[in-house]
Amino acid sequence: MRLGPDAVTPVLLTTLQTGAVFARADVGVLTLTGPGAASSMQGLLTNDIEKPGDGAFIYGAMLTPKGMIVVDGWAARQGTTVTYTVPAEGREAALTIFTRSIPPRLARTGDRTAEVAVFRLAGPQVLAKAQAAGLAILPGAGRAMSVTVGGAECDVARASDQAPFVLQVTAPAAAAAAVAQRLAAAGMLEANSVALECARILGGWPRIGAEVDEKTIPQEVRLEELGGVSFTKGCYTGQETVSRLHFRGHVNRHLRGLLFDAEPADGVGSVIYQDRDAGRVTSVAWMPDLRVSGGGRWIGLAMVRREVDAGMVVRAAGRDARVVDLPFVLPFTGPA
Repeated sequence: MRLGPDAVTPVLLTTLQTGAVFARADVGVLTLTGPGAASSMQGLLTNDIEKPGDGAFIYGAMLTPKGMIVVDGWAARQGTTVTYTVPAEGREAALTIFTRSIPPRLARTGDRTAEVAVFRLAGPQVLAKAQAAGLAILPGAGRAMSVTVGGAECDVARASDQAPFVLQVTAPAAAAAAVAQRLAAAGMLEANSVALECARILGGWPRIGAEVDEKTIPQEVRLEELGGVSFTKGCYTGQETVSRLHFRGHVNRHLRGLLFDAEPADGVGSVIYQDRDAGRVTSVAWMPDLRVSGGGRWIGLAMVRREVDAGMVVRAAGRDARVVDLPFVLPFTGPA
């Protein structure tokens, strides 16, 4: 995953830091509907969707029996329906798990991907501008509700405080243009998926196909830190591995940030520490320096061995880079 200078502009970064941005997300939208929807999801998800009750909106992953991430996403519980919004790359895998794991007598599996448009809104002014756009203000983070926006029935969900977006708006596909117009008229910057990817990288959130592969364990990519794992709920697929690592062990690699001294090379994703292979670069992005016209810096995410920690200097994608904790803190200071 690579975002260049043409993608992340000073205007986009400024608005993400001080205003409100919205973009259509490239996601799949799956549903479970029936009396056993919540309990069925509870047995699959790393997080707890039963305890928060109706109206919950939580982040969590579905795992293999050995504890490897299959897909991650945001689950909303409304009445007898649970909606799971996942990256487009993970839609088929999530649908397969639902189909194979959940008896129809408990909950029916549905795929609404083609029927809806999902917008994600990021930036410190989102709540104020969303209210101006006619969206109801949710009482707190981690909640979801149905509202009418410009005559269209939409689902609005407020993410956790750590998330790379503030609100998620799911609208009928036929009403997508009208909803986007309403958000723009309220003073939000309309952007493309680059804005969401920029916010994701700055926040240090993992992505399937980049930080997450078929051998990734939740703790390796910060799911614990991001509030995506519950250790007080009942059993779920893959729980044994996750719990054992939490209470008795540690992972051998972890997700960290990188501050590059120069543009990272294309196609060279290795991380070298003390002349040894220590991991791989997974995402890189150019971030403008808003204090200096034309200035900026390349940053990145990397999966590195546990002994490679914040403050250390590595050779990453052919360039010197300093390892930093996540999320990134702006402005970036100091050379690698």
